[in-house]
Amino acid sequence: MLRSRALVHVGPPVNRLNPAQLAAVRHVHGPLLVIAGAGSGKTRVIVAKIAHLIRDCGMPARRIHAVTFTNKAAREMRERASAELRGGDARGLSVTTFHTLGLDILREEHARVGLRPRFSILDADDSTALLAEVLRKSPQATELPAIQARIAAFKGLGLSPESALASAADDNAQQAARAWADYQRALLACNAVDFDDLIGLPVQALSEHADCRAAWQERMGYLLVDEYQDTNAAQYRLLRVLTGERARFTAVGDDDQSIYAWRGAAPQNLRLLREHYPELAVVALEQNYRSTGNILKAANALIAHNPHVFEKRLWCEHGPGEDLRVLEASDEEAEAERVVADLLHRRLLHGMGFGDFAILYRGNHQSRPLEKRLREAEVPYHLSGGTSFFAHSEVRDVFAYLRLIANPDDDTAFLRIVNVPRREIGTATLEKLSAQATRAGLSLLETAALPGIRLHIGDRAWRQLALFVDWLRELARRAEDETAAQVARRLVEEGDYRAWIEEQAPDARTARRRNENLDELLAFIDRSVQKHPDAADLGSVVNRLTLIDRLERGEEDVTGRVRLMTLHTAKGLEFAHVYLIGMEEDLLPHRHSQSPEALEEERRLAYVGITRAQRSLTFTLARSRRAGGERVASEPSRFLQEIPSDLLAWEGRGPKDGQERTRGKAALASLKSLLAGR
Repeated sequence: MLRSRALVHVGPPVNRLNPAQLAAVRHVHGPLLVIAGAGSGKTRVIVAKIAHLIRDCGMPARRIHAVTFTNKAAREMRERASAELRGGDARGLSVTTFHTLGLDILREEHARVGLRPRFSILDADDSTALLAEVLRKSPQATELPAIQARIAAFKGLGLSPESALASAADDNAQQAARAWADYQRALLACNAVDFDDLIGLPVQALSEHADCRAAWQERMGYLLVDEYQDTNAAQYRLLRVLTGERARFTAVGDDDQSIYAWRGAAPQNLRLLREHYPELAVVALEQNYRSTGNILKAANALIAHNPHVFEKRLWCEHGPGEDLRVLEASDEEAEAERVVADLLHRRLLHGMGFGDFAILYRGNHQSRPLEKRLREAEVPYHLSGGTSFFAHSEVRDVFAYLRLIANPDDDTAFLRIVNVPRREIGTATLEKLSAQATRAGLSLLETAALPGIRLHIGDRAWRQLALFVDWLRELARRAEDETAAQVARRLVEEGDYRAWIEEQAPDARTARRRNENLDELLAFIDRSVQKHPDAADLGSVVNRLTLIDRLERGEEDVTGRVRLMTLHTAKGLEFAHVYLIGMEEDLLPHRHSQSPEALEEERRLAYVGITRAQRSLTFTLARSRRAGGERVASEPSRFLQEIPSDLLAWEGRGPKDGQERTRGKAALASLKSLLAGR
């Protein structure tokens, strides 16, 4: 396995790559696994390899595909590749998420899996509603969350309802497999897919149809997979079926940063590569360009307690840097006071910006005392994981209208907006309509348009439904000649939706905020149409919005603010100064993570937190915390004991609770006064 050492200089397009990076770039014949340690320049390697394939190997950009897990990461990689190639040579290059790649395949191969054109992608809420409807008269209706989780797990494993049922180990698994079969039939009836289907259905189409498989393998001149350790079994199957026997791919990942087992990620996929591809080449990127030597020594020592298929050890040329500090506090309130006081002190002393600092933690509940202290100190901060823009009801309503216009078979969208604004179409009418739709094998919207439906639902309801159906059909007709932005503005204006917002809002302030959200949605659709003029039709925009909702919730400008986030959210980011709080047993590692496998993942979480830090790292812990209404004594995390003691500088051991809190408050007050006078 190649390992990185000193830098070398080579000509374009791979400037200033170290030997291991250069080896990873130049290996293009056969499968390659790049074990990319934290901060080792993996994106630089992927971008340089794209340039090498185009410039030096003569491969057309349109035959190169790179996939990652978020739109943000894909956008950054695409921009860097375009800059490296100076734009022109990058035309046709595909840099997307796994799910967008799956959507691209389904757009062309939908008929192979029983879908019709203009299918819909259900978001999480709508897929939950559809499954609830499937289970409505079932004894399992009360077990909806558990069944939904099992179905997602089945799909992540790349199973079918039939194989899931055949391999079910208990009654619960059998019930979930049967519910999945019914749910999948309901999806097909709605001409819809859920988010997990964007991987599973393309795999099905490619696996079952040789001509389809051959065509897509020909398109895949070369495939690069970023964050490979986060792939699940279905995504690994997609990689294999797309690359075929030629296996021209590079998988870039780090088993030490695999922290998503709870959502199906399978770090064993790295081991499977070696088993399935005996000719696999492996390159280890170990030189770190982010952190100081002491931070890396701590990270190496901690993660050495986990078993490894591929060994690596991070190193850097930055020097040792500061010791890693450990701050003890009496409880979570005192911990928050100490962190905020210390942050303000370091900022004042070294002239730093608030954006240089991040506070990381295991669970969202740990942010509450911190937010309180930061607000009191008038420190600007950003809390990751807030309410998604797409979760607001007014946004979801208009989005449902657009989905229904784009796909008249989308029953979940129909049910959401048939009475928004209110049309006096009651539950009894909808039940009768649903019964007739089931008998006729039609969607709810198609059934509402049947000439004889009036006999089943009554005159008054029929008149309201007829007006609704006629209006939607007129919008759909106009959508054939108008952009999605024009359709969206038309339905808001003609549907009197703003008046509905005013009527439903509890006060003027709420109404104003909801209208602002509506304006932002319309502007968002405008920008999407302008950015993708070749895919400005309603169906394309609706599917893009669905993907963005799932992959980029809450993304916003956070410049100049202290970042508060969980360790899971922090992955892939870096900060000059990091506070990793709550280093206690039963918190990190979590009390529900005591099996060997779960403990290894908790250790990887701590490793991810440590390797986010560039210049300084401070751990904190409390001697007691409130849990379940009671105050419980805490013990230092075993992970602190796994870091060499000569790397840790323990501060503040022993002060009494009252003295500690008084000192923290005094420090905050004096620092706030100093900062205000600057």
